[in-house]
Amino acid sequence: MPTDADHKYSRGVVGVRTGSDRYPGAAVLGVEAAWRTGIGMVRYVGPETAAAAVLARRPETVTGDGRVQAWLIGSGTDAAERTRAETAALRHLLAGDVPVVADAGALDLAPGATAPLVVTPHEREHATLWAALGRDEPVGADRVTAALDTAAALGGVVLLKGAETIVASPDGTAVRVRAGTPWLATAGTGDVLGGVVAALVAARAAGGDVEPTGLVASAASGAWLHGQAGALASRDAGGGPITALDVAAALPRVVGAVLSGRF
Repeated sequence: MPTDADHKYSRGVVGVRTGSDRYPGAAVLGVEAAWRTGIGMVRYVGPETAAAAVLARRPETVTGDGRVQAWLIGSGTDAAERTRAETAALRHLLAGDVPVVADAGALDLAPGATAPLVVTPHEREHATLWAALGRDEPVGADRVTAALDTAAALGGVVLLKGAETIVASPDGTAVRVRAGTPWLATAGTGDVLGGVVAALVAARAAGGDVEPTGLVASAASGAWLHGQAGALASRDAGGGPITALDVAAALPRVVGAVLSGRF
């Protein structure tokens, strides 16, 4: 909860390097979710098409480089279409000191990262991540064991998305998060989740915490908030279908309920 002594920088700044000309909406969704989770500032760095869409939706977003406390990268991008310059830029972030939340098209660059790291694959992306690690995905392994193996191989936190989300740490910690609704199985909700987790990581880092335990807590909390927001959005729709922006729009009410002790 912000205090009278807080300002936009003390509440955390998220850097978002997501979206593409083909998938500009991913940038909009991640930025929207970061704002709705309660971050102090969002900086967006990405293609002009996506930047224009972001500013049209969220004009308070700052476009261009600057100091941040966490990065969100990869959502709405395709590694096969990535330029050499973009690859170099992402590798630079992954080799830095600022925590990175890596999704989708940046997962192939996660192996070897030295920055504090959270990766957010779904099942198919998890298999791709194992290939990038030069390993065969464990056959017959349960999801917790598979996520823990990946976390150990990466040296980072794994958020394995699903009806039950698994958050695994290299130290052997595993958290199961089962919250939400099957209506969350729709395009763009993963982009929203990335924005939520990045906002929580940035806020924690703004307070000086980039320890692995803090990353696990942020990732698990983000998955839970995302699920609760999806469930709330569906209830608002009479128990019916929702869109990714519906989930983002419900986040402030869920955050407010948590902070006021109603959960």
